[in-house]
Amino acid sequence: MKKMLMMCLILTLSLGTLLTACGGKEKSASGGTNEPSETSEKSDGTTGNLTYWYPWGGDSEKWDQWRMDEFKKLYPDVNLKSTYVPPDGGISNGKLLAAISGKNPPDLIITNEYASAYGLAAQGALMPIDDLLDSVGFKQDEILDAYKDLMTYDGKTYLFPEDSNVNLLYYNVDLFIEAGLDPDNPPQTIEELDAAAEKLSNVEGNKIDRLGFIPWLDAGDEAYMWGYIFGADFYDSATAQVKLDDPKLIAMYNWMNEYAKKYNPEKIKSFSSGFGGAFSPDHPFFNGKVAMTVNGNWFANALKLYSPDLNYRVTAIPAPEGGRSKSSNFGTNVFMIPKGAKNPEAAMNFIMFGVKPEIMADNINEWRSLSIYKAPNDAIKWDKEGDEVYKVVREVAGSPESGHPALTSIGKEMSNEMMLLRDSVIYNDNDPAPLLKKAQEKLQETVDKQKK
Repeated sequence: MKKMLMMCLILTLSLGTLLTACGGKEKSASGGTNEPSETSEKSDGTTGNLTYWYPWGGDSEKWDQWRMDEFKKLYPDVNLKSTYVPPDGGISNGKLLAAISGKNPPDLIITNEYASAYGLAAQGALMPIDDLLDSVGFKQDEILDAYKDLMTYDGKTYLFPEDSNVNLLYYNVDLFIEAGLDPDNPPQTIEELDAAAEKLSNVEGNKIDRLGFIPWLDAGDEAYMWGYIFGADFYDSATAQVKLDDPKLIAMYNWMNEYAKKYNPEKIKSFSSGFGGAFSPDHPFFNGKVAMTVNGNWFANALKLYSPDLNYRVTAIPAPEGGRSKSSNFGTNVFMIPKGAKNPEAAMNFIMFGVKPEIMADNINEWRSLSIYKAPNDAIKWDKEGDEVYKVVREVAGSPESGHPALTSIGKEMSNEMMLLRDSVIYNDNDPAPLLKKAQEKLQETVDKQKK
């Protein structure tokens, strides 16, 4: 789960904002069997060693191990060697680049850090996979249009999506009623969100008993999430220009700072110091310490596990005028083949097998993640069951405003700058405008150097 993995990318995000789902061959985590179709294609004769790095542990690792075992049945002459490389497949800790530089990279990696993976493609660290995709008969029009920009850089394909998560606003129905709010009409604008948050908060003097909302909690802690909702573009790929000196970003940081000034950032920090993560019984949404929070679709499973009796609903993230209404940034898990991989053909076969609808169904049935395919998948249960959370997931994911922000070679550097900038604003009450301008100049210099 991505910044879950940053906050949970631990997932996540710490899971991994974007964590894949758990399961097993005999019995999935959701209680159903997970058997691939008997009509699966036969092995094409691919042989040799296949080294594979993946970023998740726990139940997600068990699910991926099941997927590997099924692949081995179809390709018995491929010697699949897998390695758990947290937190994101060896990208952020330099392990992958070291392996590439040492001419001993893995053949295949999956990561929850799509922005960093895109940066590797832009830096020439990955192998273009167009010819491999052609060799397996891949058709671009079979998958959702939202993935096209993510997959390609400078006209070539480097990344292949597995599944995606979207962010939603979760709200406590009972606390809404207690505060005199209508749970059938949740906030849709930033103004409505702020008004609801004030009514839902319970603060007496220096003591915070409950906060209606904390903008930087959960998925709100992701570097790009709120800026994307406010309508910022971050980077113009056509002109290679960094776009942080943006009135929309200035408004977003000032909005966050209003919460900090209203409730005192140090008091909020002290209040939240005992909070547990998304997969912990001490998460503040579970125990009513926070009445609304933004989190991924997978958070519904955490609620089922740790607070099954909580009366909650979800809605699209509220947006300001001029922002991206009823949308979300995507948290997409992506496959990539590093430059210098010794068995890219086997790697591509694993990718194509790993994203087959019948393989991914158990994953999606656990976490409510988004399939990459346009065609319906009868093995996915949520639509058939009329699941209200998944209905909103599909609506938000289907918005033309939803997408992958900051597709640039300096995506990771940009996210680091924005996180530091945010803390400077909310903890030191600094004006975001000059900070954003300075960050833009710094990052633009990096982009310009890379182009030389």
